[in-house]
Amino acid sequence: MDLYFSPLACSMATRIAFYEAGADAAYFEVDPKTKRVQTDNSDFRAINPLGLVPTLRTDDGVVLTENAAILQYVAEQFADSHIGAKPGMERARLQQWLCFIGTELHKALFVPLLDRKAAPEVHAFTLSKQISRLDYLDSYLEDREFLLDHFSVADAYLVTVINWTMATPPIDLAKWPNIKAYHKRLRERPSIARAVAEEFELYQAELARHKAAA
Repeated sequence: MDLYFSPLACSMATRIAFYEAGADAAYFEVDPKTKRVQTDNSDFRAINPLGLVPTLRTDDGVVLTENAAILQYVAEQFADSHIGAKPGMERARLQQWLCFIGTELHKALFVPLLDRKAAPEVHAFTLSKQISRLDYLDSYLEDREFLLDHFSVADAYLVTVINWTMATPPIDLAKWPNIKAYHKRLRERPSIARAVAEEFELYQAELARHKAAA
């Protein structure tokens, strides 16, 4: 399978899922500004017209988009790794958390806060409107190791999103001790530590590339 990603973006969750499953994949870096695939300078929009990562090309050549769909597909392809969920309520819970992370945290909270063009008032308004989501998550994680009863692709997505607090000064995880402890614990997980280290290096190179092009 081919994974199109941008360093430290939400696509890192799929990299974590592959590493957790011990599965092989080909990784193609996409520059988030130019939308060029770094291996051959091709236009990524020829693969995904929206230019968004993650995008997965399966072994059958099918192109799949949207983080929640890709993560569930990968989990099903490597069911023996147990990063997915059993049919029934557990699977519904997995989908619940993937939806919550994608809509309530990723899009509603972090996208506005990470927008460098947004005024400080926008950041303050966003945080005031969405702070209840962090309160809810912090309460849920009390005395819990993972979102489900085991590590799943939902955890891969959540830890990826929480990583972004490093670039969002308004969010101090000290205010949410259970989220902070969860993040610290999962960052030490081998699959996650490996993915973060590799993508951080690529992110540094991306910043240098953009600086040189400015």
